[in-house]
Amino acid sequence: MQIDWQGVMPAVTTKFTSDDKLDLEMFEVNILAQVEAGVSAIILGGTLGEASTLSHEEKKALIIETVRIVNGKIPVIINVAEQTTKRAIEAAKVAEECGAKALMMLPPMRYKANDYETVTYFKTVANSTKLPIMIYNNPVDYGIEVTLDMLGELIECENIQAIKESTRDISNVTRIKSRFGDRLKVLTGVDTLGLESILMGADGWVAGLVCAFPAETVAIYKLAKAGRIDEAISIYRWFLPLLELDINPQLVQNIKLAEVATGIGTENVRAPRLPLQGDERKRVLKIIKEGVSSRPVLPEYKLL
Repeated sequence: MQIDWQGVMPAVTTKFTSDDKLDLEMFEVNILAQVEAGVSAIILGGTLGEASTLSHEEKKALIIETVRIVNGKIPVIINVAEQTTKRAIEAAKVAEECGAKALMMLPPMRYKANDYETVTYFKTVANSTKLPIMIYNNPVDYGIEVTLDMLGELIECENIQAIKESTRDISNVTRIKSRFGDRLKVLTGVDTLGLESILMGADGWVAGLVCAFPAETVAIYKLAKAGRIDEAISIYRWFLPLLELDINPQLVQNIKLAEVATGIGTENVRAPRLPLQGDERKRVLKIIKEGVSSRPVLPEYKLL
C-alpha cells in the first residue's frame, strides 16, 4: 500500500482491561470509529499508546489486530522508539512481518545522540527495511532536534518520506517546505497547532484528541484543505480547550478520559501511570464535559 502522508493520522491509545490486559474489544470500537470518520492511517505505539509499557508480544498483537480491523482500507503505521540501532532494526522487521505499511521513527531513546549519530541511526534503520518512514522531530520532549541540514542528509534514503513536525515552531513548516518541496511531506504533531500548521502548508496532522473526537478532527482538516477556512476555524475554536489536554505530561490520562466521555474508550492506564486524581481530575473532566455538551454540528466533510 502506498503511503500518501496526508490527512489525519491518529496516534491511538492502547486500551487495557481493569486487570491490566489488552482490551482488544474496546480497541476495535475505537479503531472502527476512526475509520468511519475518515482518518488516513492508524499510528500505533507512540506516547499515547503507552508503548514503553508494552511487551514485545503485546506490540505484535496490536499490529496484527489493527491490520485485521482496518482490512486494507487504510495503512497501519508503527512507531519505532528504541534504545539501540539493533533493536530498532528488529522492530522494523517485526512491523513489516505483522502487516504494518510504514514506520514513524524517533531518535535513539535515553542516549542523547549528536547530529552525526542521529543521522547514522536513522539511515541504518531505513536501509534495513523497505517500509516508508516518517521521522518524528520532537526536541521538546525527547531532547534531540532533527535540523534541516540533518534532513538534507536523511532524504538520501528514498524511503524516508515525511516528518512529524513537533518543535512547536510553526515557522518550521514553511522552512521544510521551502527547502525540500514535495520531497518531504510535513505532518504537524502538536494538536494546538493543528489548524495553523495545515494553513501554512502541512500535508497532514498526527493527532491526539482525535482518539476521542475523530469526526471533528477530520472535518477541520478537510474543510481547511478545501478552502472553507471560516468553517474550519469555527470548529477549531470549539476544540481548542480540549486540544490543550494533549500538551500536558498526563496527556494519556486526559485523552482516555475524553474517550470515555465519547463512548469509544476506557480510563484504564498501565502503571506507573495512574488515573487522574483530585483537583486536576475535576479540572480535566470540566473541560471535557463542556466540550461534549457543546459539540458542533458538522457539515458534510467526507467527500471534500
